[in-house]
Amino acid sequence: MGFLKNLFSKEKEPSYDSTRIGIKDLKTGFIFDYDLSSWKVLNTYRYDWGNHFFTEEYKISDGRQKLFLHVEDDDELHLSLGKKTKLSDISNTLSTELINNQKPPQEITYQDETFLLEEESPGYFLDTSREQSDWEEFISWDFIGQKSQQILTIEQWSKNEFEASLSKEIKEFEISNILPSK
Repeated sequence: MGFLKNLFSKEKEPSYDSTRIGIKDLKTGFIFDYDLSSWKVLNTYRYDWGNHFFTEEYKISDGRQKLFLHVEDDDELHLSLGKKTKLSDISNTLSTELINNQKPPQEITYQDETFLLEEESPGYFLDTSREQSDWEEFISWDFIGQKSQQILTIEQWSKNEFEASLSKEIKEFEISNILPSK
């Protein structure tokens, strides 16, 4: 009887090897350890950068704070962990400058550090947790900190809508004990 139950069950098999779950297997509800805390994946996002290049981002929480884990697999795995910040905390005039000039400055000073423009990336964003979600167009600018190598990212979602985040690169081994949701 158990065989027939399994044969006709509507439960889907997981898309990962349950004995070797890795960072690229993360989904909403998964839990993992990082920096002596357990983190839960609250939401999953996907970015399309063109030319069949996609990256994933996970909104995560340890119960005290919410961060974003960005995963890029470009021949090797690149991970960054970031926190949203207010554009006005970076500069009171930055949004006006972006709107008027249609491009970012080459250099930004934030938290006593100079960040230099590294990359401009137009792309599309998808919130995979929403059933009726459509791809949203945006543009992203990455600035690299000259002392800390932190990444300051500014995103423009519409003419007047901007978001910013400050992140740092982390290594794959820093994330461990990945467990699927129940």
